[in-house]
Amino acid sequence: MPRDLDQWIIDRRRELGDRVRRLRLGASHTQESFAEATGIDRRTLQRIEAGTSDPRYSDLLRIAAVLDQRVSVLVD
Repeated sequence: MPRDLDQWIIDRRRELGDRVRRLRLGASHTQESFAEATGIDRRTLQRIEAGTSDPRYSDLLRIAAVLDQRVSVLVD
């Protein structure tokens, strides 16, 4: 796989993180309240929002459920 895809992946992770953050804030959740609502560790949510980790599909499902969104809204 070409190395230039690595930057593409990093950019997409950041886009996902930004989208999650915007939706979380729009739903009036702090990171702490969001972590409690989703059952995902707050540090994991911080990494997702920062775009420094690849979230598991089950985490995306939990995030989408709490935000009352489809997973496709998060990753589109």
